[in-house]
Amino acid sequence: MFSRIPFEKVNWLISSFLIGTLFLSLTAVPAYIWFFGIDWFQIGLFFAMFFAIGFSVTLGYHRLFSHLAFQAHWTVRLLTLILGAAAFENSVLLWACEHRNHHKHVDHADDPYCIAEGLFHAHIGWLLFKLDPLPPFDNVADLQKDPLVMWQHRHIHWIAALVAFVFPTIFGFAWGGWSSALGAFLIAGVARIVILQHCTFCINSLCHYVGDRPYSSKCSARDWWLMAIVTLGEGYHNYHHEFQHDYRNGVKPWQIDPTKWLIWTLSKLGLARKLRRVPAEKIILTELAEAQRQLEAYLAHAGLTEAASGCLAATHLRLQAIAQQWTLRQSQKLEVTSEMLATLRSEVRMVTRTLRRLGVCDLQAA
Repeated sequence: MFSRIPFEKVNWLISSFLIGTLFLSLTAVPAYIWFFGIDWFQIGLFFAMFFAIGFSVTLGYHRLFSHLAFQAHWTVRLLTLILGAAAFENSVLLWACEHRNHHKHVDHADDPYCIAEGLFHAHIGWLLFKLDPLPPFDNVADLQKDPLVMWQHRHIHWIAALVAFVFPTIFGFAWGGWSSALGAFLIAGVARIVILQHCTFCINSLCHYVGDRPYSSKCSARDWWLMAIVTLGEGYHNYHHEFQHDYRNGVKPWQIDPTKWLIWTLSKLGLARKLRRVPAEKIILTELAEAQRQLEAYLAHAGLTEAASGCLAATHLRLQAIAQQWTLRQSQKLEVTSEMLATLRSEVRMVTRTLRRLGVCDLQAA
């Protein structure tokens, strides 16, 4: 087994950190709990740091800095830069550079965590074997002009170590002495890093592997509500790849997107502004076009029963008629009312239910 590992390509620094923190989480953390127990302080500190640092990645690293989905007060930007460093996912400058490349080259060779190279590669392999030279940062020229971003980039390792390890250890010592300090270091520091990192990695792997593609099948990105819970709202990945500059990922009212809710709250407090949103009509028409594509792809397959073929053909004709009506409205620049959008939404939902009832959802084109 080990003979198949390309050791000459291993990034030993990154691999040692990822494997070392995982090893401590599986050995030292259970041992600490066995000998010293765990109290509400340790649990509370773990979750406080998990959410504070997790939101700094999803809200700050991702939607604010990588996609410019909104503008934020300098205090919000500074806080997300400081706390986000403790995720040990590198600086915003490098993170955003690689993430923008991911969106530009998704599923192709220049995609840093391309799912086409396998689930393991997309999840963590691209980091373990990351020997490529640093990118030229030509796609983050805007961030290079930001003094706060560049300050974090220059001091990323010191900031990360202080926030992730030193601060919780100090808090733990103040709470209960050396035993509590050790617990805070292991639980809120080491274990929190491992869990949060793998939650982030799931976006690159599972969100390109499991779920639905209601907006576009042009790339592998998928929507999965379970990943939205694990990743603080980032699980609606098919929508995000289709509309990457929207500050929302879970665009439907019932979809779980805590990061969206936090950005909206900050806007009401005057700490965020210019929240970018894709118009509802464009979103629904995108869903309509993808539903048509899936229907056409399935109708082209042999082996359909007469009843199933008839059902899908009738649904396809209905969608074609609706699409023509909306094209006419757009050409004539007619006003689009909320009632019209509600009718279109119900039609798209009907098609989705039809496809799922027949066991066909997210079908690749033949």
